[in-house]
Amino acid sequence: MTATLAPEAPANTAPPARGPAAGPGRPARRGPRWARPALLALLVATAGAYLWGLGASGWANSYYSAAVQAGAHSWKAFFFGSTDASNFISIDKAPAFLWPMELLARVVGVNSWSILVPEALEGVAAVGILYGAVRRWFGPAAGLLAGAVLAVTPVAALMFRFNNPDALLVLLLTASAYAMVRALEGGRTRWLVLAGSLVGFGFLAKMLQSLLIVPALGLVYLVAGPPKLGRRLLQLAVGGAAMVAAAGWWVLAVQLTPASSRPYIGGSQNNSLWNLIFGYNGFGRLNGNEAGSVGGGGGTGAGRWGATGLARLFNSSFGGQASWLLPAALLAMAALLAFTWRAPRTSRTRSAALLFGGWLVVTAVAISLGKGIIHPYYTVALAPPIGALVGIGAVMLWRRRRLVAPRVVLATAIVVTTGWSVVLLERTPAWHPGLRTVVLLTGVVSAAAVAGWPQRRRNAAMAVASLALVATLAGPAAYTWATVTTPHSGAIPSAGPAAAGFGAGPGGGGAAPAGGFRGGGGFGGPGGAGGILSASTPSAALTATLQQESGRFRWVAAAVSANQAAGYQLASGDAVMAIGGFNGTDPAPTLAQFQGYVAAGQIHYFIAAGGGNGTTTSSAITAWVESTFPSQTVGGVALYDLTSRG
Repeated sequence: MTATLAPEAPANTAPPARGPAAGPGRPARRGPRWARPALLALLVATAGAYLWGLGASGWANSYYSAAVQAGAHSWKAFFFGSTDASNFISIDKAPAFLWPMELLARVVGVNSWSILVPEALEGVAAVGILYGAVRRWFGPAAGLLAGAVLAVTPVAALMFRFNNPDALLVLLLTASAYAMVRALEGGRTRWLVLAGSLVGFGFLAKMLQSLLIVPALGLVYLVAGPPKLGRRLLQLAVGGAAMVAAAGWWVLAVQLTPASSRPYIGGSQNNSLWNLIFGYNGFGRLNGNEAGSVGGGGGTGAGRWGATGLARLFNSSFGGQASWLLPAALLAMAALLAFTWRAPRTSRTRSAALLFGGWLVVTAVAISLGKGIIHPYYTVALAPPIGALVGIGAVMLWRRRRLVAPRVVLATAIVVTTGWSVVLLERTPAWHPGLRTVVLLTGVVSAAAVAGWPQRRRNAAMAVASLALVATLAGPAAYTWATVTTPHSGAIPSAGPAAAGFGAGPGGGGAAPAGGFRGGGGFGGPGGAGGILSASTPSAALTATLQQESGRFRWVAAAVSANQAAGYQLASGDAVMAIGGFNGTDPAPTLAQFQGYVAAGQIHYFIAAGGGNGTTTSSAITAWVESTFPSQTVGGVALYDLTSRG
């Protein structure tokens, strides 16, 4: 028999709730009775896992928590993404990902729960939307598997419990994929406008990274959109315009605001938003030319951000984050494309392979080959397309297991996934060693059953499917549980057991394994001082000192690098100037500007501790302060009173 995946509508055992029956142009309105309870169970379990013990992570990424504190007290800081309520400098990203946290913090106060709960809910929403996107064409079983894969991807559990930009980015990109699915069904322009708008708003969360999905969106509609070619091109142009408008309104507003009326653009070297977009957060991530970065230029060797290459996603730093089912997803994509080679142009199976496969491949290549700043948690952007391809591929192949080709592909996917899971688990040999045996045995048995026993009764088929799910999901689920039950903080968190990578644990510390970040100096400091990757932890005495007469000053203190400033600001509740921004390398303020602030009585203290990389500007400010003002040691930190000269 010839293998084919031709059927274009999801199989359903229950009649539609209303309207015509499901067909090639009309998705089923209702699935089997178990579908909705199963979806509810998935969402409740996801919410429970993502909300579990959130408070243990404290401020998580203190750099962004300080910005939330600022935005909760100042609408200007809210709009521009300032790190402090006095609006000295902005974060090194666009601020949209902060807005849900800041709005909640305005209502219930600034604390770890008001900061992290929106992130967790964004994760639950992403799982639900991915389910909806896959279920429309391929049925509830495929949707549930896709959502489950996303939910148990370790780095997804990490990022949806952390306050980095990635949570909102992933939610918006997943929603844009859903909008494209709807556009492909009826060819309506409004869905293309929505897809473009969601990507554009994603730009306001993490800038150019949001655009990695655009080639897949454009390609799949150009190939498989229902209207004629000319109309498809026009619709794509309208969708592109919507994307530009959704991102451009904020960019235009910032550009039209005089520099004197807004904070310095953090992460840029010239107070230019264009520099931030296309340099530090743009092409610099790919070519390594990032002025003001803490390092880069990975090349083919082991630079500060690790070796580049297609193997990066599988190395000791990145592998345990999201690659568990990556080989299976790629195999599913190839199989879906191969089996629909001669299908009609608008084939939904091929469209899904192009949409989710294109999203996966472009993002994976960008992460793999990027020579600039790169962190393992960036791989969270791979989780939705991996989940979609695994869900679609597994269900479509399973339903056709009586045919040789689908059966062989499915068995191969189980074997590959099982083998790779065992390899990943062996990287933490002391951590639940028995799990490797369970994964290996269930994988071998289920793959053999799929490959050699196509004719089976319902109960036997369910047993084999259950074994296959254990074999393929037990590893990432266990890593996810380790992630959920471990507090995370710092700038570079990592999923899984603490031994599996750096960044796991209360301090976000741990040894950097091969291929991971290799830090130089300035990453921490003595006593309560922080650095560019860890926040300061001031003593009660230091906090009390900063709070004295705080109402008289625009900034109660100034410190080099935003992470160092963040800890002092969060503890005191008052604005702290972050000299040099996140890395301490932004040329803001200049020595003359800082001297002007001091002369005007706007800064109370200078905290000489911790770090940043240090620049001519920050070094000059530090040298001037140390030679001009008296100091005292409070809580292990040197504190200079800028209101009195030595």
